[in-house]
Amino acid sequence: MTTVYHYAGCSTCKKALRWLAERGVQAELRPIVETPPARDELATAVRRSGLPIQRFFNTSGQSYRQGGFGARMASMSEDDKLDALAADGKLIKRPLLIDARGVLVGFKPAEWEAHFGG
Repeated sequence: MTTVYHYAGCSTCKKALRWLAERGVQAELRPIVETPPARDELATAVRRSGLPIQRFFNTSGQSYRQGGFGARMASMSEDDKLDALAADGKLIKRPLLIDARGVLVGFKPAEWEAHFGG
């Protein structure tokens, strides 16, 4: 099953969901603010993605700016970063796609094409 964490007001999320629909990809949609991924799921997603955990942060979001994460990121442990992401869905870069093939953070059509074998 493909799970997509998204935010309804996010234009990038809308593009990603439209992209999936156009290709007939069925996905379980989860609102990222109301039901963010649990800490364990995030830890697994980071590991499976092969990306640095910083890529999971929505650096242009209000939660990131108000929390001073730009200045704090270098001194935070991986556990601290996971705790912060799990505590505030708005901190997570979206959309976040998780399925058996892997994890995608954000929407870059070329990455999504490669992920789905296009």
